[in-house]
Amino acid sequence: MDTVIVQLPDQHNQQARSTGEFADRPRLLHLGPGETADFGRGGPDDPVQVALPDSGVSRHAGQITAAEDYWRLSNYSSHVTYVVENMEGAGEHIKVAPGRLGAPVPFEFSRVVLPSRDGEVHFKVFAPEHMYLDTGVGVRSGEPTQSPFALDQTAKYFLVLLALCEPRLRDPSSGAIPGVSEVLERLRPLEACQDLTRSAVNYHIEYLATVKLRLRTDDERAGGTNHKRAELVALALRFDLVREEHLALLRPSRAADRRKENAADG
Repeated sequence: MDTVIVQLPDQHNQQARSTGEFADRPRLLHLGPGETADFGRGGPDDPVQVALPDSGVSRHAGQITAAEDYWRLSNYSSHVTYVVENMEGAGEHIKVAPGRLGAPVPFEFSRVVLPSRDGEVHFKVFAPEHMYLDTGVGVRSGEPTQSPFALDQTAKYFLVLLALCEPRLRDPSSGAIPGVSEVLERLRPLEACQDLTRSAVNYHIEYLATVKLRLRTDDERAGGTNHKRAELVALALRFDLVREEHLALLRPSRAADRRKENAADG
């Protein structure tokens, strides 16, 4: 079971860039409980899993360790503080002091920031396997129940899923499934998504498919992202993971605006 996913820096694959929608797919490093990954500048004979090619970054700057539903960061520097930002929070962050080992990071979406000669370098870490309280009555022993679909309704990936499902939520007879560009256009007006990019939308779709909703087979990979989006929408609507009341998280659609205008004119 993967409990931590690291999005590696410089993720754009130049060869894939010409293929269109898959060009922005990030390179990911998956870690299970207890597994580690070193980060830093590395060297020809001493590579690291998360390479940060900047002369201002130590060859072995630190290490991350996957736990059950969170991760730990060790700072190997003797004089530089690292910052871990909550990518879903309004400036929320923690500082990891020089020499600190095993600092726990509770955020699901994190950006690890290191100072460098050019300002800063960073990489992203995701810890999706959060555990939730078992609300069953009368059960006092045994392993806690884990939610089969642990979705955070405040996260950007949930907004991406909601935008994908919006046409069907507004009109169940609709067969339309928004593309990446349409999702991006739909979410950009939201304050929390003003910095959203096409690459980020592609990542969230991949994250939903492989981690959060765990599409059952690899068929969606062979069918491309069109098939993957269709599978996500079908699964989300089948189990009511997104519902009509969630549409309040989005700004009214243009179609809804036109209906209001027509009603006012009538």
